[in-house]
Amino acid sequence: MVKSVLVIPQATAAVIERLGRYRTTAAPGLNILVPFLDRVRARIDLREQVVSFPPQPVITRDNLTVSIDTVVYFQVTDPRAAVYEISNYIVGVEQLATTTLRNLVGGMSLEETLTSRDQINNQLRGVLDEATGRWGIRVARVELKAVDPPPSIRDSMEKQMRADREKRAMILNAEGQREAAIKSAEGQKQAQILSAEGAKQAAILGAEAERQSAILRAQGERAARYLQAQGQAKAIEKVFAAIKAGRPTPEVLAYQYLQTLPQMAQGDANKVWLVPSDYGKALEGFAKMLGAPGEDGVFRYEPPAYEQPATSAPERDDPSVADWFDTAPDPAVAEAVRAAEAVARKEVPGPLEQPSVQRGADVGALGSGSVAREVGAGEAGQPQG
Repeated sequence: MVKSVLVIPQATAAVIERLGRYRTTAAPGLNILVPFLDRVRARIDLREQVVSFPPQPVITRDNLTVSIDTVVYFQVTDPRAAVYEISNYIVGVEQLATTTLRNLVGGMSLEETLTSRDQINNQLRGVLDEATGRWGIRVARVELKAVDPPPSIRDSMEKQMRADREKRAMILNAEGQREAAIKSAEGQKQAQILSAEGAKQAAILGAEAERQSAILRAQGERAARYLQAQGQAKAIEKVFAAIKAGRPTPEVLAYQYLQTLPQMAQGDANKVWLVPSDYGKALEGFAKMLGAPGEDGVFRYEPPAYEQPATSAPERDDPSVADWFDTAPDPAVAEAVRAAEAVARKEVPGPLEQPSVQRGADVGALGSGSVAREVGAGEAGQPQG
């Protein structure tokens, strides 16, 4: 009775033979056997199994030997076929995976092998699943656990990767320096443009200020010379009037001449000076011609009767020069100064914010303001420089 009872665990199947011939596949649970006639040939695990095969040397298309570890996920779906169709299905799967892997990798280069794992996995799974179907086995997944090239190839690959990384680093560094140089040059360009525009505006305003200053200075000098000439004319007129009113005699003139001689000798260039020898004779002839002999026989100058000059009306300035002495500020000059101060106090935008069109408009406005000031000054009667 003990030999007639068979208990099969879950997820396990047993192949039953009777007198050496396949009879049935025992399902999980309680099964009844005929003692001494039925026996269990094999117990099969129906769960998905994972088998890791040892590294296999595989030669690639470029004659390089690589070591590949393979992991196979499979499940027994037909216990009868797994027992009677193949003696050891695990060994069969291992050998089939090795040969198929060599066929696939043999047609690829090392680089393709390292970068085409998914393609190799799919092709290998399809071949194994098709070949193991008659063994009652379903191959679920096949994974390449590791692909190890030879040490010399690994060193070469590491050097290549290191050189590639250094190359990319140098390229990125050069690109960064290039961008920095471009940005720096752009900033310097904008700074030079703004500096040139500022210098241009300052030069225009300075030239305008010098022009107005020269005009005003020339007008002041003209008025000063006019007043000086008027003063000299008045002074000469007063001196001659005083001389006529004083009725000078030749003796007085001679005395004045002698007093002037020391002043003439004070100059550094007057080392030697002479008194004209005929000066006394000239005075004597002048006295005989205009004078009359006195009781002592000496001719003396008798001035004519002095006539009081008529008092002339005070001279008035010509109306055409009346504006020479006007000290009121010129409205055009004041307007130019206000415009210059407004431009100087205007905030200058950054080099990346100020478009070229706005800068052109500012320069055009400044130029038009200078022209307007010149036109205004011309209309106001100011001389142009």
